[in-house]
Amino acid sequence: MAEQTAAQHELATLVVTCLNLETVTPEQIDPDAPLFGGDLGLDSIDALEIALAVSKRYGFQLRSDNPDNRQIFTSLRTLSAHVEQSRVG
Repeated sequence: MAEQTAAQHELATLVVTCLNLETVTPEQIDPDAPLFGGDLGLDSIDALEIALAVSKRYGFQLRSDNPDNRQIFTSLRTLSAHVEQSRVG
């Protein structure tokens, strides 16, 4: 498993907290593993929850009509990279 950056760990903590993942710690989320259809068992409803939490925490919206969502939500690494590019302060 690849090591998480500080930004990835912060985002992994947000994901674990907002989805109330009781069997996963932020450190256990592999930055390169698929967020959906993988070991985490996340689904489209979880994507909406993550998008809401990201918008509250980082000050920008992940829109459901964004054609890049499949790429953005591929892994913790890709989601973190998008957050870093888009965050406000």
